[in-house]
Amino acid sequence: MHRFFCVSQNIKKGQAFLDDPVQLHHLRNVLRFKVGFQAVILDEKGNVYQAYLKSLTSQQAVFCLKELSLPKVSSSVYRAIACALPKKSKFDEIIDKLIQLGIERIIPMQTERVVVHLEEKDKQKKYKRWQQIALNAVRQCQRNTIPIIDKVMDFKEVLKLPGFDLKLIPHLQEGCLPLQEVFNRTTFKSCLCLIGPEGDFTPEEISLAKEAKFTPVSFGDNILRVETACLYIASILNYELQKKNS
Repeated sequence: MHRFFCVSQNIKKGQAFLDDPVQLHHLRNVLRFKVGFQAVILDEKGNVYQAYLKSLTSQQAVFCLKELSLPKVSSSVYRAIACALPKKSKFDEIIDKLIQLGIERIIPMQTERVVVHLEEKDKQKKYKRWQQIALNAVRQCQRNTIPIIDKVMDFKEVLKLPGFDLKLIPHLQEGCLPLQEVFNRTTFKSCLCLIGPEGDFTPEEISLAKEAKFTPVSFGDNILRVETACLYIASILNYELQKKNS
């Protein structure tokens, strides 16, 4: 069933008022929704509503809500990935794939060796685009929660983020632990993994991460591209969670 996102402030008195132009275009011109068609409405709190279309204009779609499913925890472990900004539009694809793999929070990160330096206006444009990509990915893979997509953060800002039991920094220098060893000896309810840029983190960044209680880990002998490294750790986390839950 088709899914649409509606902010909770636009959900009241048993109805959802959808006015997002992108979703309206998709609803009207692509899906060609008619009054009475069934749909699922999501909000940013994780609520999931069974609904049907009550009315539709060029400015707004109104859905009548039939049934509410309370927010569900998508995983026993909250997973976040902070990724150094890659060249071109690769971050678009990273967001799409990580959401499909169940990651709850994605943080675009500016590090010392990142070659992409965005002006403030460009950051705003990118952020809006990433939000839309996230919504499209949620609808495509039928997730019940909207992952957090942060605005671009500096490396040192990311190190200060609170609330993570396990913090990982994979890099190419010596002194890294195998991932499996870390997972075998650690119990955690939340995990933040940093993914560095082409050229890796600088020695200073690695030192700062260690001071912030990040564990240096290795992804093996092969050097991975940024986008591959993101998918690698997301997949490994999924596998480890399935093992612990089985």
